[in-house]
Amino acid sequence: MFKFLKDTKGLSLLEVLIALAITGVVTTSILKVYVNQHENYLVQDDISEIQQNARASIDELSRQIRMSGYELPLGLQAIEAYDTNPDTIVLIYHNSGCDTYLSAAMPNTSAELKAGTDISCFNDNQWVYIYDADSAFGEWFEITKVQTASSHLQHNTMPLSRQYDVNALVLAMTQVKFYIDNTTEPEHPKLMVEIKGETPQVYADNIFDLQFQYTLKNGMIVDLPPIAENIREVNISLSARSNRPEVDDYGVESYRDRLFTTSVFLRNIGI
Repeated sequence: MFKFLKDTKGLSLLEVLIALAITGVVTTSILKVYVNQHENYLVQDDISEIQQNARASIDELSRQIRMSGYELPLGLQAIEAYDTNPDTIVLIYHNSGCDTYLSAAMPNTSAELKAGTDISCFNDNQWVYIYDADSAFGEWFEITKVQTASSHLQHNTMPLSRQYDVNALVLAMTQVKFYIDNTTEPEHPKLMVEIKGETPQVYADNIFDLQFQYTLKNGMIVDLPPIAENIREVNISLSARSNRPEVDDYGVESYRDRLFTTSVFLRNIGI
């Protein structure tokens, strides 16, 4: 028995320490690979989100800009430009298919509007534009009640600035405003869209800059066009950034960002 026990071999303390060291090296390597892959995934996810927000914003801006000026009455500016850095733009166009005219003159500025056609396409609380072609004058107002049976449009909350005569037009129009909100959540600026008469809505997150330049019919490029009728092209520069900041080896935080540009040729202005 003594001889058998003497010949039996086990693990020495040195062998155990070597095994633990090898295990630690392998585990550390696997952990580093996982951390690197996870960081790469976060980076790609950030970049993908930046691109999605920016492309959606560019597409919507382009679509609305192309519509600007569509069948507008004389004297109404299709584009209002504001060099506010980030810039702001207001676009106006006509929604075809929902119009009417006054069948009787207004006795006073707060009187109901008597329409000469079917008005079922209008809605309560809708903002519309009333226009007198003879004087080329018009204004926005809110419809408070649509009386389809009697063809009357009420505007109880606001009298008009003048009494409109018979045949004055009531036009369903869209006025849409785009701007950057970088004050509500400074760490997460947003592209906002505001339709006249409605509450501003967030269109895209983490859009921190928006710049417009306008190519005029004489070829000049300006930040503020003198009149909308001279604009032939709108140049858009939009900057988007990541949702999370990246921390470098010195503990400094910074956001990934990308710049996207495009140009939109106008088809409804100055034709």
